[in-house]
Amino acid sequence: MSKRRWLPWIVALVVIVLGIGGAVIGWIWAEPLAFHTWQTRQALFKDGFVEGAVAGYQGTVVYLHAEPEGGAPTLVFLHGAGDQAGAWSQVAPAFTDRYRVVIPDLAGHGDSAPLTGPLPFDAVVEGFEALMAKTQPDYQGKAILVGNSMGAWVASIYAQRHPDRVARLVLVDGGPIRGESDLSLMPENREQAEKLMAALRAPSSPAVPGFVLDDIVQHARSGPIGRLAQAPASMEKYLLDDRLDEIKVPVDLIWGKDDQLLSPAYAERLAAGLPRARITWMDDCGHVPENECPERFTETLAAVLAQPAPAATEDEPAAMEDEPAAREVAPAATGDEPAATQDEPAAPGAMASGDAVPGGKA
Repeated sequence: MSKRRWLPWIVALVVIVLGIGGAVIGWIWAEPLAFHTWQTRQALFKDGFVEGAVAGYQGTVVYLHAEPEGGAPTLVFLHGAGDQAGAWSQVAPAFTDRYRVVIPDLAGHGDSAPLTGPLPFDAVVEGFEALMAKTQPDYQGKAILVGNSMGAWVASIYAQRHPDRVARLVLVDGGPIRGESDLSLMPENREQAEKLMAALRAPSSPAVPGFVLDDIVQHARSGPIGRLAQAPASMEKYLLDDRLDEIKVPVDLIWGKDDQLLSPAYAERLAAGLPRARITWMDDCGHVPENECPERFTETLAAVLAQPAPAATEDEPAAMEDEPAAREVAPAATGDEPAATQDEPAAPGAMASGDAVPGGKA
């Protein structure tokens, strides 16, 4: 076939490629949060994760999972409010060689029901209970739970209820007690969104682009955080401000020092109330380290899990006294939930509308 006869096909192919590229760019520009969700989930699929589902409190709860041959301990990653399983795409694959890794879309997030309407916190908690019942049949072996922001809250509640099913907790910039920030979790304009994002990220991190801020504003009230805010009463019974001693399992806190939503003071207050806790600080990192500084966070988490679990303080039962004293540890690799406004629930260190913001640094 002559070059002249090939030319129309080549031109057509170029047009198709440019059209697809233009469509993708248009999608990124118009819906950056949706594109980020798709991108992070695809990354997990490429790393060998497969999708599963279980009947939850208000419909199906979706989860992704991967495990090595021959069985392994269970490691569960729980995302924050407004995010989804893909939040852990830059962290979880590093642990599939030695753990059975499970990453849920918490109820009302990602592909998990309910997808519309008010989102009672009961649905989030009970949906996770249902997930654990399926992914840990007969509860053979205890799971390690790693939760960020709202995920840390949910993990804490599960450990409080089922200490016999949890080996240890890792709470990442979140927990089951109230915070003290006055930041709006549902920004109404770009300026408010910019202020919130600045509070969630380290000063050295790249600024969030304006078109992403606009998308955050657009989905602030219709997304999971806005829907949680429609059922504030359901959260109150899950607050553990005066009951942290009911969490008997060992707890590690990994905390970004630049988190202004849930400050280091919040972490210290949380650790002080837990019977078995220690803090590992991360310098130059904010509220969502698995997104903002994923490589360092992965190294830090691996180092924390390699250590013996935090042990009892002096006033704990004698059965625990043979373990090392609870302590604060230095970073392994380098390094208050808002009071409610009139239309936002008074929640603990768990709900940050910037959890799913694209971008970050290693």
